[in-house]
Formats: sequence, structure tokens, C-alpha cells
Amino acid sequence: MQGGILLTGSESGLALQPQHSKLTLAKLLRRGLFLTIGAVLVAVALEIFLVPNRIIDGGVVGISIMLAHLTPIPLGLFLFLLNLPFLFVGYKKIGKTFALSTLYGVLVMSVGTSLLHQVPALTPNSLLASVFGGVILGVGVGLVIRSGGSLDGTEIVAILVNEKTPFSVGETVMFINIFILGSAGFVFGWDNAMYSLIAYYIAFKMIDITMVGFDESKSVWIISDRYEEIGQAILHRLGRGVTYLSGTGGYSGDNKTVVFCVVTRLEEAKLKSIVDDWDPNAFLAVGNIHDVKGGRFKKKNIH
Repeated sequence: MQGGILLTGSESGLALQPQHSKLTLAKLLRRGLFLTIGAVLVAVALEIFLVPNRIIDGGVVGISIMLAHLTPIPLGLFLFLLNLPFLFVGYKKIGKTFALSTLYGVLVMSVGTSLLHQVPALTPNSLLASVFGGVILGVGVGLVIRSGGSLDGTEIVAILVNEKTPFSVGETVMFINIFILGSAGFVFGWDNAMYSLIAYYIAFKMIDITMVGFDESKSVWIISDRYEEIGQAILHRLGRGVTYLSGTGGYSGDNKTVVFCVVTRLEEAKLKSIVDDWDPNAFLAVGNIHDVKGGRFKKKNIH
């Protein structure tokens, strides 16, 4: 085995098969902890803020809330039963680890909603419930997704639809949730449906923030004839490592050296100032990065 690739011989030649690495105990415990925290936060958002005020979320959760309102069956049971078919699909399409993480998260969420069902709502104000319920719900879902699981089968349905139709996963999720949130108007009234839309939007944004993090990193590409001076300035004034990449101009055909580095968003302004000091005409491109790990991203001391 070399570089994580398992070499296996066969009559037709060599086949390369990636070797599946098992989670260590520490990583398994960390994943379980964040899955638990995320699922509990979702249960709190539902039973302490949203459900008592007749505000729903999208997807399976929204359908479960409406069914629990129309029948004597508790919300937790609907959350578990309606997600079961998607666990099988998730196992087939995404993998065993995803399916097991999702099963655990759904179980914790279902049990949590059952235990919190008798707890009174923290506020009777629908707007406050929408805002704070959406924030807590989004953080909880974001933690579960970052831990490799899911609490809703909508995206799995969207993946299946995407394979057989021209609609993207995002478009399918949007269509499904528009239908579900629209249905809330007939069940809970149109005011509550609009509050549900507010909660859904806030939760959607909080999922992004939770997954990306507040300390969002930036990838930077710089093309300049003074690449060496700029690279040294970034190294010494920002304490960030740089990588020099070779390139060729598509229009001019000239050989170019590209300076690549990763900085935090708080360092972005200073980096632009450094580039401008050495070469005001330099090409500079900055992009968002969700996660950075490995390599030499750790900041060096500059003082």
C-alpha cells in the first residue's frame, strides 16, 4: 500500500482501490458529541420556540409538525418514522457512515422533542419565536451536517430527482420547501406561514455560518512581476506562508509566477495593502474557503 491506495493484482493488470480508513475512538467520540449537541438544539428550537407558536420548518420536519398538529400522534414519532425511508436511500447513495450518523441524530432529535413536549414555550411572540427558533435550529442542523449526518431527508430526495431530471439539488429542495411552507398557510393560517418563512430563512443562513465558521478563510492568487518581493512581504508582515506556482498567460504566452496563499478575512485588508505597496497593477483574486487543514497554514509570529 502506498499513499493510502491499495494495489491489487488481477489477470488484466493492476487495479487501484482506495482503502477505507476507520474512525479513531477520539474522532468517533467527537462526532457523537457534536451530533448529540446538534440534535438536542434542534429539539429545543422545535419544542420551546417553533411548535408551540405554530411555526414550521421545511422538509420532513415541517411535514411532521403539521401531521402532529392534525393527529394525536406525537411529533417525535413522526420525525423518526418519516426519516426512516431516507436512511436506506442515504446508505445506498452516500454511505454507511452517513446513514448511521443520520440515524443517531434523528433518534436523539425524536427523543428530545418527546421529552421537551411538556415544557412551556419560552415566548408567545411569534416574531421572537421565529428569529430565535430559526437561529437555534440552524446551528443545530449545521453541527449535525458538519459531523457527517442529516436530520432531514429532503436533500436525499433532491439527489434522486437530480439523477432523473434537469433540476439541480438546490432547485429541488427549494421547490419542496416552498410547497411545504405554503401548506402551512392552510393548516396554521397565513400569518404563521409567513413567520415560518422567516424562521426557515434564518435557519438556512445559520446553517451556512455554522458550517463555514465565523473565522472564514480567504484564498489569494497574485500575479505580478514582483512576485518575490510580495511573497516575502506576506511572509514577514503577515506571518503567512506562500506558494509560488508556474503559469503561462493565455493571451500573451508569457511565463508567469503566481503567488498563492491563504489568510483570514481579518488579514485581507492588510494583504491588499502589501500587494498595492509593491505593485499597484498586480492581478489579485480573492475567494472564500470553507475549511483549511493540514500544510503550514498556522500563523507565524511576526513580532
